[in-house]
Parts: sequence; structure tokens; C-alpha cells
Amino acid sequence: MELSEIFPPLGLRITSGDLALVGITDDLLPRLGEVAAAGIHAADVMPFQVPWSDAPAAELPARIATYQWGVRASFGPRAWALELAVLWRGEPVGIQALAARDFGVCRSASTGSWLGRAFQGRGIGTRMRQVACAFAFDQLEAREVTSCAFADNPASLRVSEKVGYRPNGSSVRERRPGERAVERHLTLRPEDLVRPPEPLVVTGLGPVRRLMGLAEEPQPASSPR
Repeated sequence: MELSEIFPPLGLRITSGDLALVGITDDLLPRLGEVAAAGIHAADVMPFQVPWSDAPAAELPARIATYQWGVRASFGPRAWALELAVLWRGEPVGIQALAARDFGVCRSASTGSWLGRAFQGRGIGTRMRQVACAFAFDQLEAREVTSCAFADNPASLRVSEKVGYRPNGSSVRERRPGERAVERHLTLRPEDLVRPPEPLVVTGLGPVRRLMGLAEEPQPASSPR
């Protein structure tokens, strides 16, 4: 038996041209840790809701690995986080995630991601979000995808704009201890998605849908949702 038979997201692969989103197997964890340790953002900024990257570079690989192992343990129909490694021309460059609660009823998922600093500014961040959103709509039958970014993170907000998200209010939260930050909320509908230039090729979908509590095959696009 393969590990992907026990935890099907490890066998998921979504390809669109030179970019692929794949299940984060244990052999990918050290490589992703190296990308994170090489830098994600400047030390004086924090783009993440949970400031997990506020740590010495040597600690980031362990943080990533333990988080991913925890994600596997808590994955189920009521709540799941589908964490996928981003491969650009076969090279790991970051992580793209979709997460949801009560997805079978709500059909709403949220996106989150990080991309190694060495790979930023090439359009990869936009492509990986386009692929994740297209997958959510086409293969998981989501009715909306949400995202959020701090107001001082124009790169993330620009990606959301290019993909087709629309503003959906804002809130104030503590980012780092004692630090106040404004968070922008965004929503994407299927008809607004700016799709990736290459079509998606998906393998390993059926077992992932079953683990999410969905039917093994998506409903035809013409069927009511």
C-alpha cells in the first residue's frame, strides 16, 4: 500500500503548463524548507495572519514539516486544508493552499499561499492562485473562493485583482504582538475568475473528493449546484 492510498491528497496532481500543484509528500518537505529558509519576505514586513515566518531561517524547515503533518491529521469532511507544493518547471518554489469548513453545504473555500522570494516577480504567484481557484470551481464545485491580505501587502492584493477577486470589506487585527493591521477581504465567483492560460490536467481527484465527503466525480457543469 502506498501512503497516498492512506492520505489521498499526497497523490493529487494539478498541472497547467509549466506549473504544477502537487500533494506535499515527505520527500518534498526538506526542499520546501530550503526555499523558505532562503527567504520569503523582508524582515520588517509580515504578510501572514499567523507570523510563522518570524523565526531564524534554520527553524523554518521544521515549522513547515510539523505544520504539514498536523494538517494531515486534521483533514476530514467537516474541515480540511488542502496544502499543495507549487512546482515551477519541476522545481519546488512555495505552497498553495485551499481550506474550508462544512464545504459540502457551504461550497466556500479560502486560499492562502507563500512563494520563495527568489521566485517572486515572475507571475508565478498569479498563476498558482489561478490554478487553485480553477480547481476549486471545476473539480470541487465551489461556489465562491475567498482570500484576505493586509492593506500593506500590495503584491498579494494585486494578485487577487488579476485573478478576479472583488473587495468584500475589511477588518482590524493584531498581526504581531501589539501591532495593529488592517486586513482586506476579497471574494471570487466562478464567472469572475481570470483563468490560467493553459487548461488544468488533474490526477488523483476521486479519492480526495471522497475524503472531503463529496461524490467521487464532479457534477456536470450544466447541473444545478
